[in-house]
Amino acid sequence: MTTRQTTTKLIKKSAVAVIGVAAISVAAFSTGPANAAEKIRWKVQSTFNTSWPALGDPIARLAKTLDRATAGRIKLKVYEPGKIVPPLEITPSISSGDLPAAYNYLAYDQGRIPSAVLFSAVPFGMEPWEYAAWWFEGEGAKLAAEIYHKRNVHPLLCSTIGPETAGWYRKPIKSLDDLKGLKIRFSGLGGMVLNEIGASATLMAGGEIFAALEKGTLDATEYSMPAIDEILGFHKIAKYNLFPGWHQVSTSTHFLINLDNWKKLSDADRGLFEMACTAATMRAITTGEALQGKQIKSFPSKGVTAAKLPDSVIQELKRVSAKVMDQEAAKDADFKRVWESQQAFHADYQVWKEMGYLPRNFK
Repeated sequence: MTTRQTTTKLIKKSAVAVIGVAAISVAAFSTGPANAAEKIRWKVQSTFNTSWPALGDPIARLAKTLDRATAGRIKLKVYEPGKIVPPLEITPSISSGDLPAAYNYLAYDQGRIPSAVLFSAVPFGMEPWEYAAWWFEGEGAKLAAEIYHKRNVHPLLCSTIGPETAGWYRKPIKSLDDLKGLKIRFSGLGGMVLNEIGASATLMAGGEIFAALEKGTLDATEYSMPAIDEILGFHKIAKYNLFPGWHQVSTSTHFLINLDNWKKLSDADRGLFEMACTAATMRAITTGEALQGKQIKSFPSKGVTAAKLPDSVIQELKRVSAKVMDQEAAKDADFKRVWESQQAFHADYQVWKEMGYLPRNFK
């Protein structure tokens, strides 16, 4: 055999070896049926109507994203509010394993987990992008996991949106005296603040509010951003929509998974859920921000007046809010820990916010 023939033979053998290694590598990263992971089929209870933009549709987006990304291997069957369990019973059902997962507003857990409300909405708290920064880059996710793991639940941030309105009223609010004695639907810490100043705040599911306004059971209400409040029809009865949403500067909703189920997932599948929820959170912010200006511009044609609360009222609400936060922190160690974490993050963020961004009133 000549030297040339020997060289040619060696080249052919090397080529076969390279092709073989490449084939093995492709097979190792294949997502085909031969290496398919276990299928996931979960029933998911939603707190909010899945057609509501930014507030409710993130869970529908999550389900669609996971289905598409896994070619149908992960499927979430999402149920509208109350179809399996009522909103206030969602977390206990996840904890017990009766439900594998849910899309839940953690403030509804406030009665049994006082600190839970801080992961949802805080008076004079963080804006949505600041909250997201605290959750992902600060202590938010870690603290939520520590608190909810004790209940056999794993939380993932799956939506955060901008401020609610300060409420829908039948007449203007010019001073705190105008709020005293009002029967008003207000949730969470904001409701506690209003009770402190003499209003009668009550928690009520979104689907019940319009009828209560119509019957006079409620004098006023808050619920969400203008585009969602429009769907619920508050503007047909209460013609004054007030701003800003001091009680809920941002609203965050989470995907809850039974902790036993979470631990059984492969690391790759846990990563898929985390990435899909992070993407849903980003889209919730963008959807919410895109819709509200157009909605407010439509108010005059509906006989609705959009107005800002007087600065004096906002300052007094801020003072009372600080009092309520101190009272709640004194009652519960976890509340105190989460609240202090948020305050510390906010103090650092404010330096950047004030130096880096144009003032809101700059024109």
